[in-house]
Amino acid sequence: MTPAQQLQPRNIGTINWIGLATLTKKETQRFFVVYLQTIIAPVISTILFYAVFRIALGGNGKMAAGIPYMDFLMPGLIMMSMAQNAFANTSSSMVISKVQGNIVDVLMPPLTATEFAIGYTLGGLIRGLAVGAASMLVVAPFSGVPIHDFWFILYHGIMGSMLMALLGLIGGIWSMKFDHLATVTNFVIMPATFLSGTFYTAGQLPEVWRFICHLNPFFYMIDGFRYGFVGVTDGSLTVGLYVMLSINIVLWIVTLVMLKKGYKLKS
Repeated sequence: MTPAQQLQPRNIGTINWIGLATLTKKETQRFFVVYLQTIIAPVISTILFYAVFRIALGGNGKMAAGIPYMDFLMPGLIMMSMAQNAFANTSSSMVISKVQGNIVDVLMPPLTATEFAIGYTLGGLIRGLAVGAASMLVVAPFSGVPIHDFWFILYHGIMGSMLMALLGLIGGIWSMKFDHLATVTNFVIMPATFLSGTFYTAGQLPEVWRFICHLNPFFYMIDGFRYGFVGVTDGSLTVGLYVMLSINIVLWIVTLVMLKKGYKLKS
């Protein structure tokens, strides 16, 4: 039996709880052990972004969407940091395992494709939420932004981190080396991030680019998360809720199909 075949279901309805818990623990400990690099460093980057914009704009004089620009910017910076780290956790874990040749250590245990995907996705999700929580604790006292709707913050924080963790897992499975992963980052993640409305309102864009921006799931990830803090939205909150759920379902299905077929995992 090849490593890829090990990802096929054993018995319908059975779950390898020990294996799933072990894989999840491996993926979380992987970044908690080097927390200075995986949690503290992103928080510092978020603070620096916030400080640079605050200094460059001379405080809160500039407005965006009817609120002070710095209040508008802060949730977007936090969500962006969460998304980047959720993506980095799953994608780097998969590619490093391939490059070092120890991917077989994960494929050989009796884990189904679903358990494999859950373990990796939870690792990325937890890292994203950890970075987000740490960033809020550090940045919020300086911004003074109240929490308008906690459930929108929680929903978009979880769904946004999950989206990026799944995207990172898909990118990691597809990539055979870090150059391939850099292609995904440079031509998919970065353009979508800068067209997400993190630094500006979509209303400032020309009509064509505004339309493209509203097709970008990253836009709804940022917009819904920002609404949870400041109570203003740049798009439809209802559409955003369904878009986040739908994209995660699609990415989940794609991930399972790739794993069950052993795409770029077969020896």
